[in-house]
Parts: sequence; structure tokens; C-alpha cells
Amino acid sequence: MIEVLLADYRNPAHAHALVGLLDSYARDPAGGGTPLAPQVLGELPEALAARPQAFSVLAYDGAQPVGLVNCIEGFSTFACKPLVNVHDVVVLASHRGQRVTQRMLARVEEEARARGACKLTLEVLSGNRSALRAYEREGFAGYQLDPAFGSAMFLQKRI
Repeated sequence: MIEVLLADYRNPAHAHALVGLLDSYARDPAGGGTPLAPQVLGELPEALAARPQAFSVLAYDGAQPVGLVNCIEGFSTFACKPLVNVHDVVVLASHRGQRVTQRMLARVEEEARARGACKLTLEVLSGNRSALRAYEREGFAGYQLDPAFGSAMFLQKRI
């Protein structure tokens, strides 16, 4: 039976699960194919714990961590309310196709509502069709204000 819970970054078992699952995602081609740096592995739980706008959801199959969603609260100026960005979604290959993502996103939405958020946002690579389908099943859709201006695009600039 899959259990889904809000992570406690200061709980050693949760911290270990978080970095282990995130590292497995980073090593996957969909996550870039490169392991996380040792510094990230060692410092991430404490860095997240220091940020009240961050929260994570973990999924366990018994004692085995099998899923992770990392979220960061932002702010919608148009709504004058918080929003929650779903930043990382990880499900171990052994548990894909079992609706683990669906259950974790339901817990994310519950936490977002408790924080007064007006919406959830996320980014997904266009070639990650299975993830895109999962998100669409959960009600996520492309974003646009006026169709004449097209859909929003996610851009980045490393600094």
C-alpha cells in the first residue's frame, strides 16, 4: 500500500529519501543523466528546511521511498495570492504506472490550498509524454492569457 506524506526535512529518514529519490531522477535521462553533486546531496534537506516557502511530498511503499514531489511557493501578482510551483516529480521506475504521481499531486494540492494558493504550476519537457499525460489527467494545461499571444514558455538563464 502506498503512503503519501508531507516530508519533514529534519527527519533523517525523510532527508535520506529526498536526496536518494532526487539523485535517481537526476541520473535518469529525463532528469539530465548526471548524478547530483556531493554538496547538493549533503546540504539539500537543510537548505530546504531553511525556506518556509518550500515543501516536499514523499510516497512510500512500506518502508521503501518510491516517489517525491518538491514544491516552492511563489506569488501571483495578478491574483495577489500565493501559487505553488511543482518543481520536481520523481517516481521510481518500479512504481510507474501505479498512479503514485496522482496521489502525490493530490497531497500537494491539499497543502497548496492550506497555504491559500490560487494555482499550481509546473514545467515538463515536451518529449516526456508519459509525465505530460499524467499532469493533464490531473487538470494541468498550457497557460495563456490571450490566445493571440500564444502559450507561455518556460525559459531560464543560468547565473
